[in-house]
Amino acid sequence: MLRKKCLAAMSAAIMLFCSCAEMTDENHTQQEVLPDTATQKQEQQTTTTQKYTSVTEQQAAEANAEPQTETRVHFLCAGDNLIHDNIYMEALELGGGEKYDFSSMYDEVRPYIQKADIAVLNQETLVNSAFPASTYPVFSTPVEDGDAVTDLGFNVISMSNNHVLDYGSEGLISSLDYWDSKDVVHYGAYRDEEDSENIRIKEVNGITFAFLGYMEHTNGNSLASDGPGKVVYLKEEDVIERQIKKADEMADVVVVSCHFGTEIKHELNEQQIDMAPKLAEWGADLIIGTQAHCTSTCGTIDRSDGSKAFCYYGLGNFFHTMWDAISAVGYMGDLDIVKDPNGVVRFENIKAIPVVSHFEDTGAEFWTNCKVYPYSKYTDELISRSGAIGMSREAMEDCLSCIPDEYLSIE
Repeated sequence: MLRKKCLAAMSAAIMLFCSCAEMTDENHTQQEVLPDTATQKQEQQTTTTQKYTSVTEQQAAEANAEPQTETRVHFLCAGDNLIHDNIYMEALELGGGEKYDFSSMYDEVRPYIQKADIAVLNQETLVNSAFPASTYPVFSTPVEDGDAVTDLGFNVISMSNNHVLDYGSEGLISSLDYWDSKDVVHYGAYRDEEDSENIRIKEVNGITFAFLGYMEHTNGNSLASDGPGKVVYLKEEDVIERQIKKADEMADVVVVSCHFGTEIKHELNEQQIDMAPKLAEWGADLIIGTQAHCTSTCGTIDRSDGSKAFCYYGLGNFFHTMWDAISAVGYMGDLDIVKDPNGVVRFENIKAIPVVSHFEDTGAEFWTNCKVYPYSKYTDELISRSGAIGMSREAMEDCLSCIPDEYLSIE
C-alpha cells in the first residue's frame, strides 16, 4: 500500500551503481559524477569488480543465515477526548472529593487500547496544572485525566485541536510540561519555532513512525509572535508540505493529524476534500481527522506514483458529554502496519471500531455514570438510560452509515 522506503542497509559502494528505484521524489535520488579520464575509468572498473565480489560473498553469507521475516505493528487511533464538567466533577466524586479519579470511566475500552503497540489519542482539552478545571467554551483538564489515559495505554498524544490555546501560551506550556513528564510522544503544539521543526519519531518493531499535526483554527485565539508557544495551521501549506516531505525521508510511516471538518456534520467539507489528497501526495501515509464531533467516512487515497495512503476523515468523539445523539458515537481507527524484509510497508486489517459516550441525566448537579463503551457492548438498557437527546439504536446506526462496510467492525 505504501511507497517503498529506500533502505540504508545497502553499502555505500553499491549506491554508486544502484539507485533506489522505488523512490519517485527528486530529493530521494542521488547521482555520482566521476571525472572522465582513462586512468580513473580503469580504477573504477577494478573497484567495481571488487565491489561485486564483496556483494556476492555477502549474499552467500545471507543465504546461510536465518531468513528475514516481516515485522508488524498494531496501530490504533482515537478521536476527541473532550473532558466536560460532568466528567471531571464525577471524577472528583469518585476520588472522594480529594482527588480526581477518571480511571473507571475508560475501563470498557481498555482491552482495545492495551493490545495496540501504538495508540494515538486526540487530547481535545488542555491537560495542565496551571489552571483549575473548566469546561466549554474554555477547557482546562486536571492532570489526573492524562494519568488515566496513559495508564490506559495511549502512548502518543495529538494536541492538534481548536482548544489548544484556550488559556494562551501559559496554558499551552503547562500542558507541554505535563506531557513531557509522561512516557509518551506528543505533537501538534510546540514550545517555539525550533521545537515545531523537531519532527517526532517513534520506532516500534523495526518500523519508524513520524508524527505531525495541524489544525484549521484555534477559536480565534493566537500566540504572540515574540512569546512562547507554536502551532501550525492548515492554511500554511508551504510549511506543511516541507515538513511532510522531511518526515517522509526520516520514517517508514508518516502520520498526520488534521483537526478539520464541519462540526456536527458527517459530510466532508471542501477543506477535507481538497487537503487530504495534498497531504498524501506530499508523503502522508496515514491521515487522522478530528474536529467534527461526529463520524465521517474513511478510505484510501491514490497517489500519482500508484501508491496509496489511508485517511480516517473524522473519528468523532472518543469521550465527552455533548448532549445530542449525533455526537455520542465515534470510532477508533485500528490497523496492522507490516514491513517486509525489503523495506516495503503496507497496511492490513484496516478497521473502524465504533465507541459510544454514555452519561445519565438524573436531575443531579451534573450528569452521572459517564463512561465510554465499545458499540458492541452498548445495550438497549444503556440506550434507555442515556441522557443524550434523541438517543436510539436507529440514531446510532445512522452515525455508522457513513463508514464503509469494508472497514466498519463491530467488536
